[in-house]
Amino acid sequence: MLHINRENLKSSHQLIWFIIDFLMLGLLIINLAFIIWDSIYNFVAIQELLKDHTPALQALYHPIHERFIFYDMIFVSIFLGEFFLRWGYSVKASIYDRWYFYPFIHWYDLVGCIPVGSLRFLRVLRVISIVYRLHQYKIIDVTNTKTYRFVNFYYEAFMEELSDRIVLKVLSGVQQEVKRGSPLFDKIQQDILYPRRAMLSDWISMRVAEAAQEGYVPNRGALRSYLEDRVDNALKQNLELSRLKYLPVVGPTIQETLEEAVGDIVAHVIHQILEDLASASNHAFIEDIVNVFLPTPGEVEADEAQNEALINLIIEILDAVKEQVRVKYWREELP
Repeated sequence: MLHINRENLKSSHQLIWFIIDFLMLGLLIINLAFIIWDSIYNFVAIQELLKDHTPALQALYHPIHERFIFYDMIFVSIFLGEFFLRWGYSVKASIYDRWYFYPFIHWYDLVGCIPVGSLRFLRVLRVISIVYRLHQYKIIDVTNTKTYRFVNFYYEAFMEELSDRIVLKVLSGVQQEVKRGSPLFDKIQQDILYPRRAMLSDWISMRVAEAAQEGYVPNRGALRSYLEDRVDNALKQNLELSRLKYLPVVGPTIQETLEEAVGDIVAHVIHQILEDLASASNHAFIEDIVNVFLPTPGEVEADEAQNEALINLIIEILDAVKEQVRVKYWREELP
């Protein structure tokens, strides 16, 4: 059921225009019903049926049918009057940048006023525009109506089915391209990634330095203690090292000194690696790694087995995506 928010209607500064909207909405509904009825009455079979069962109604309406254009023009004159009134107001209020923009933006109002065949049904667009305007200003709320929920549900279902079919078609095409050995990946590597190899090295180097700086430096002491503790436990479990304590006099001292030395060396090495990664000196190391993954075109020939494995991996990933796309979420909302 469509409810009118009277408070918003009264507090609105465009009350007069909303009243005109409601009047025009009623006239449009009456006019469209008149057009539909006259189109149905236009069939001879309908006229004969009415003549046989309701001759009074047929005799009353038949003269109206013969002068249908005249009666329709009465509605058209009202619609055109309202159109020019709003056009004049838009010019006075400078709603649009140019005075002649209004008829182009509201073209459906003009075209719907042409009293020719199917063009009359463009007046439905005028109904929709009025309802949308009232909804936009919160005078009415169409989202609470059963009609809106019904139409919106099947619209969303249609769009999901349509988009799913398009996505599946595109993914299937990508799979076929991959199976045929499409040069796409070579183009990406040679024409896009390789020319930007220096930029990628700089970016990765910067990100690694930031990650090491933010992650390691504040936790340096805790990491060192953890490494020393892990190394100490590992050395205590080593049988060869545990035998040193059986040496007379100096055995336990040697064992303890060795454990401390190894722990300190491991912690120092890890510390030095992370310090290097956290500084600008990591650039050469990162650049070497990038060069391994993005060699100069023609420098290294790809292995066929690796290519085949990569193609199969991509196809399996696309199959998984297609399976997910096939899920129909709109069916879960069916009552």
